[in-house]
Amino acid sequence: MPLLGAHMSIAGGYYKAVEAAAEFGMDVVQLFTKNNNQWKAKPLSQSDIDDFQAALKKTDVKLPVAHDSYLINLASPKDDLWQKSRDAFTVELERAEALGLIGVVMHPGAFVDSSEEAGLARIVTALDEAHQRTAGFKTLTLLETTAGQGSNLGHRFEHLARIAGDVAASERIGVCVDTCHIFVAGYPIITAQDYAATMSEFDRVVGIDRIRAFHLNDSVREQGSRVDRHARIGAGKLGLEPFRHLLNDPRFANVPMYLETPKGEEGGQQLDAINMQTLRDLVTRQS
Repeated sequence: MPLLGAHMSIAGGYYKAVEAAAEFGMDVVQLFTKNNNQWKAKPLSQSDIDDFQAALKKTDVKLPVAHDSYLINLASPKDDLWQKSRDAFTVELERAEALGLIGVVMHPGAFVDSSEEAGLARIVTALDEAHQRTAGFKTLTLLETTAGQGSNLGHRFEHLARIAGDVAASERIGVCVDTCHIFVAGYPIITAQDYAATMSEFDRVVGIDRIRAFHLNDSVREQGSRVDRHARIGAGKLGLEPFRHLLNDPRFANVPMYLETPKGEEGGQQLDAINMQTLRDLVTRQS
């Protein structure tokens, strides 16, 4: 069976995200290691770390991953914001390593009023410096495929290949593929043929072995719109077929897949539970 989970809240303690994931029968979990809309964070305590690790052992939830702060922009042409972002991403890696997370998912960045080339170069330099400061860490930097809104980089496979190839510690770079994002960025994945072609293109440009995580999201908007709006599984422009292809692809049997779909309730049932069941019903292969 594929490894399925979701992004869960850390309100009340990091271990709470693990316990919530377990309550929904999830295999894996994604979380923030700090308030994602603030630069500063209270230092992790040993009890934070111990309680989190204990919850993982107690529940069998595994492969925890973090998402970095939305304030970070490693492609920024403004030196002060770029330096602040580089420092903040370094802290994200430090916190993830302390908690024992497999990686930190990050949006590569937006070049704003510079250029695509300049933005990509800034990202590489920032990651090199962050990696130098965290030498020996096991936690991976996971470049997320983006929708391509505005000047955001990462919506073309070539962007990811450039960053992964130019970063000095290339072995510390993985990719998190977001289903909504690649679709609205223009990559077709609905039919079996289109899914196969897009994955073949990813393998040619980046390398399929770089994929270390997935974000499972349906899309409110159509293919190529470059508008990032997530929908619950099967309720958007993607429908169920892309998820069927992905969940039954043996290449990704051991790659964690995290929901980032809207939270809330429907018919007295949590949407996370509905989405999880929808996904599990699509699995046909035996593993």
